Amino acid sequence: MPRQPSFGFSITFVILALVHGGLAQDLRNVTEPKNPETCISLKASGGDDTEAIQNALNNCTQGKAVTLSSGNFNAGHFKIPSGVSLLVDSNVTLKAIPNPRKYGPHTCGTLNSVGGGCRPFIEITSAKGSGIYGKGTIDGQGDQKLTGRNDTWYDMIIESNSTNHHNNPILIKIKNSEDITLYQITLRNSPSYHVTASSTFGFTVWGVTIEAPASVGNTDAIDPMGCQNVTIAHCNISVGDDNVAVSGEHAPARHISILSNYFGSGNGMSIGSGTRKGVSDVLVSGMTLSKTINGLHIKTGRSGGGLVTRVRYDDICVYGAVKPIDFDMNYFGKSFSRDAEFLDISLNNVRMVTKGWFKFHGSPSHPMMITVNDTHIAKGSKWQAHDVNITGTFLVDAKGHCGRAGNKI
Repeated sequence: MPRQPSFGFSITFVILALVHGGLAQDLRNVTEPKNPETCISLKASGGDDTEAIQNALNNCTQGKAVTLSSGNFNAGHFKIPSGVSLLVDSNVTLKAIPNPRKYGPHTCGTLNSVGGGCRPFIEITSAKGSGIYGKGTIDGQGDQKLTGRNDTWYDMIIESNSTNHHNNPILIKIKNSEDITLYQITLRNSPSYHVTASSTFGFTVWGVTIEAPASVGNTDAIDPMGCQNVTIAHCNISVGDDNVAVSGEHAPARHISILSNYFGSGNGMSIGSGTRKGVSDVLVSGMTLSKTINGLHIKTGRSGGGLVTRVRYDDICVYGAVKPIDFDMNYFGKSFSRDAEFLDISLNNVRMVTKGWFKFHGSPSHPMMITVNDTHIAKGSKWQAHDVNITGTFLVDAKGHCGRAGNKI
C-alpha cells in the first residue's frame, strides 16, 4: 500500500472484514433528565457567597437541589455532597472569583514543573446521584485579571510550556462517583478544563453549552477519564482544546455514547492521548463539527499506549476541519507504544464536506484496523497513511455544508 497516496480518486482497500463485538454505547437507558425539587433558594449577596452556598448544600435533603434563584453569585472552591444537586436558574450567573487563594494551596496561581496545584471551583467526589442543573451560567472568569495582579488565568496558560506548567483550577471536577448529571447549564471561560470526570460510573451530560476562546489551549470541554456508562447528548461546544476527550490512562473507559452534539472551535472529538488501560465500546452518532482543528481524533504515543477498540462513528458531518480524520499512534512524535492498538474502528454515513488532511499513523507492530461504509470526502484532500488496514471505500464526492445540529440519537 502506498505510504502517502492522494485522495484524487476513489480508493478501496479490502484487507480485513471486522465484526463488531459487544455494545458500543452506554448500557443504561438514558432519557432527558429532569430538574430535582428545590430544598432551598438563595439570592446573591453581592459579596463572596461561598460559605452560603456550601452551608446550603451541606444541609440540603437527599434528592433535592440548592437553587441559585436571583442575581450574580461570586464564590471560590466548594463541594457538592452525595445525593444533592446545584440548580442555577435562568438569568443567574455563578462566577468563580479570580483569586488563587480561593483554590489553595499556595501553588495555585503559579507556574512550576508539576502543575495541577489548585482545587477545582466545583468538586464532586465519592458522590452518588448528584448533579448540576438549570438554564443559568457558571463563569470561570478565566479572562479576568487575578486579584491584585495584572494577568489572568488565560495569560498563565499562554505563558506555560512543556517544562513550566500552569496551576489553574478546573471548573467542575468529578471523581470516584456514580450517576452524576449535568443538565442544560452553560459553562464559560474555565481557567483550565471545564469538566473532568474520573473513575465515575454513570455520567450524563445533556443539553449543556460550553464556551471558551478558540485561541486558549487547555480549555477542554468534557473529559471522561476512566469512566463507564457515559452519555453526552445535545450539547453545543466551542473551546480552545478538545471538545470531548475520552481517556483510559488510569482506568478502563467503556460504554460511552456521544449523541447529537454540535462542536464549533476546538480540537474535535478525541479519544486519548491516554489509553494505557484501554478505551472500548464508544458510539459517536449524529455529530456536526464545524471548523474544529481535528474532526475525529484518536491519539496515543509511547507514554499512553493501550487498546482502543469497538469505536463507531455514525451519521457524522465535518466542515472546515484542518484534519477531518486524525488517527495517530505517534502523537506529537512521542514514538510508538508497543502496547498501542486501534482495532475495530468503523465509519458509517460520514461526510467530510471540505478538503483537509486525512492522517492514519499506525504502529509497525500493530497496524490499525479501520472499516468505512458510505463515507464521503471532498476533492483535493490529502492523505498520509502507514501501518493501517482499511476495509471499504472513501468516495470523493462530498461538498456543501453541515447542519447546525446532529442528525439524531
